[in-house]
Amino acid sequence: MAKDQQTKGKQILSYASFCLGNLGHSAFYGVLSTYFIIFITSSMFNGVEPSVADKLIAMITSLMVIIRIVELVIDPILGNIVDNTRTKWGKFKPWILGGTVVSAALLLVLFTGIFGLARVNWILFAILFVIIFVLFDVFYSLSDVSYWGMVPALSEDSHARGIYTSLGAFSGTIGWNGLTIIMVPIVTGVTYMVTGKHSEGAAGWFAFAAVISLLAVLCAAIVCVGTKEKENLIRTSAKKNTTIKEVFGAIFHNDQILWPSLAYLMYSVAQTITNGVMFYMYKFVLGKPNDFWVVGVIATIVGFCVSPLFPILNKYIPRKWLFIGGQISMLCAYGIFIFARSNVVMMDIGLALFNINFAQLVTVLTLTDAIEYGQLKNGQRNEAVVLAVRPMIDKFAGAVSNALVGYVAIVAGMTGSATAADMTGKDIHTFNALALYIPLVLAVLSIIIFVSKVKLTEKKHAAIVEELKDKLAEGKAENPVMAPSLKTDAVYSPVSGELIKMQDVIDENGKPFPGKGFAVIPNANHIYAPFNGTIKFTFGTKHAFEIVSDNGLAMVVHVGLGTVNMRGEGFVTHYLDGQKVKRGDLLLDFNRKLMLSNGYKDTIVCFFTKPSDIQKLEETVTNRTINHGDTVMEVEFKGKLETPPQVQQSPIMA
Repeated sequence: MAKDQQTKGKQILSYASFCLGNLGHSAFYGVLSTYFIIFITSSMFNGVEPSVADKLIAMITSLMVIIRIVELVIDPILGNIVDNTRTKWGKFKPWILGGTVVSAALLLVLFTGIFGLARVNWILFAILFVIIFVLFDVFYSLSDVSYWGMVPALSEDSHARGIYTSLGAFSGTIGWNGLTIIMVPIVTGVTYMVTGKHSEGAAGWFAFAAVISLLAVLCAAIVCVGTKEKENLIRTSAKKNTTIKEVFGAIFHNDQILWPSLAYLMYSVAQTITNGVMFYMYKFVLGKPNDFWVVGVIATIVGFCVSPLFPILNKYIPRKWLFIGGQISMLCAYGIFIFARSNVVMMDIGLALFNINFAQLVTVLTLTDAIEYGQLKNGQRNEAVVLAVRPMIDKFAGAVSNALVGYVAIVAGMTGSATAADMTGKDIHTFNALALYIPLVLAVLSIIIFVSKVKLTEKKHAAIVEELKDKLAEGKAENPVMAPSLKTDAVYSPVSGELIKMQDVIDENGKPFPGKGFAVIPNANHIYAPFNGTIKFTFGTKHAFEIVSDNGLAMVVHVGLGTVNMRGEGFVTHYLDGQKVKRGDLLLDFNRKLMLSNGYKDTIVCFFTKPSDIQKLEETVTNRTINHGDTVMEVEFKGKLETPPQVQQSPIMA
């Protein structure tokens, strides 16, 4: 019981730490993608001649777009750097914390207007801006890629990943929309304290950026302290290092990365543009800048409801339909923003509908599952590279939004000291066309692409995980190690029941179970340690775990056939990953009746994960009744160094 409570406590801590991490991370991104351009158009160039200021605004927004386009090539390389990182803290944490600290410091420099350099030498300002912004974005990217890339390292189960992603999105909603609530009070409040004027001044903007930067660093530290990467069999079986060529191959040869990414790009550009112009809508179109806080309040309330509901809804509704439902809600919101924004109640309803969206959650989970898809397809496991795609899209969308917002601000006369009274019919038409009609079309395109091209469902991912397991059992995906000498271990039955040979096991697909080992048709609901050793890892679905003996014999105990689809329901573990156990220790309870009632077999299969290391099996396996703790076989084994064979393409990929 104490071990169970300890396990649950560590899991809750991991969930909570990952959740809090995105509170500051998302707020930081919101400052970068939305409020930085508002600062540029409203305060950065105060004191600079208006015609020069407009040119500088156009130059900066153009530079930001160009830099972000270049980063479409750079970000996968940064993901590869993260993937190939080896430290005692793991490969993600150093970049999460270090990247956040450096990017926060550089953001503060940008929010000083590079210390007012534009008023002295605008050419030097432009040069330094490019250098600082590139450095800032590189370190921010390393942090962002590492944060979301950590999800598959925390669990290989699609449902558990859904919980991590939902919690991250939940706190991200608070971080992002919280900016909308606090931006005006902080910026105007500090500006008034410094200048005595009720406006959005440079001092207020710097204070705003400083508060969010500090929050981002604090939240990054919480992630690093409260989470732990799993070094499990599936992760370590993949090739360790990848070349630059393999990085781009991992993306462009994986259709289930490309199509979800394209659908998400359409959504992200639409959503970011709309968020970017919302302040302008309230200030210049509706003439109610002081009511802008309502946007953040409504979005936060909706976020409190939507994100936690996702893993619950996803148990009954496939991800594809959640994506479609969210996009339809978004389309309804655009209709209200265009035709009914003068009505306060309708505008509030539109804001609520706009934030009922699961696109980011669905995309992150689909890309996360595409990691195993790619591993099965080409033998490479590129966690950070694959997860770099989503933040890369977000940053590109942010750049497009910044460019469009800057352009709208200039052509519609929404810069400097302009007010709603200065807006003409032409200005409003320009605003509608660029800020609302274009995003509406993009939202429709995202639905079409996702429905027609995205094929990686939850069930297909479960099948992929099982096929990876089969390849491990066959020794086609093992990561060879050098063993010092020939060893012999006795293996004892982990469960009571009828002992049968491995070749007599027929899996859920009607095929013989591959590999070397044995199986038991159980008459009890308990799994015990088959020898002295260490629990190396547990599948996120709890239906299988790897145990390595003190001499190095690695074996997976696989509980039931097809039970990966139960996603952990009916399984209770009594150990922690990494825990040393003694032969006969109770490790796991499972619900046989639930398995059988769901149409799955309850056969317990025990197979060796490095079959090529097995030198000799002295079997006592016959069709007979056996109790847990009885001897099953003696195994002689020895590791040998060899080049891992290429993983052939799976029939699932066809």
